[in-house]
Amino acid sequence: MDVTADNSAPKKIDDLDITRIMQMIPHRYPILMIDRVTDVTLGESAVGVKNVSINEPFFQGHFPSRPVMPGVLIIEAMAQTSAVLVVATLGPEAEGKLVYFMTVDEARFRRPVTPGDTIHIHVTKQRQRANVWKFKGEAKVNGVLVAEAVYAAMILDEK
Repeated sequence: MDVTADNSAPKKIDDLDITRIMQMIPHRYPILMIDRVTDVTLGESAVGVKNVSINEPFFQGHFPSRPVMPGVLIIEAMAQTSAVLVVATLGPEAEGKLVYFMTVDEARFRRPVTPGDTIHIHVTKQRQRANVWKFKGEAKVNGVLVAEAVYAAMILDEK
């Protein structure tokens, strides 16, 4: 984990792997929806990466003849990327805390996500008040927007 030392610039983390992600947020298989988080600017933005595999459990029923990743799980991947950003920003005392959705607005699904796709989930903090954070998320495959949403979540003090 490389964090910039310049105190005048926002602090950045280049890369968080799956092991580090699982230390930061409580999600586990089969609902852990991100494999890596890159380009973290503390308190501002991050990019989550999800490698979509035919082995995902939801493909058994969605849809057997044409596997498509459910849009709600793409939004969940946005939320998990945001949760990693929140924990990275708040520091080690926030690790493992629960982050709950409060609202999901302006959700749009532009094209199907299928096995073999790699989703890059770009999240940007819009605002924060106390333990409530609001984000804009965009999911892209090969640079093409596949989904977007604005959502708010609350981090709880309990673990």
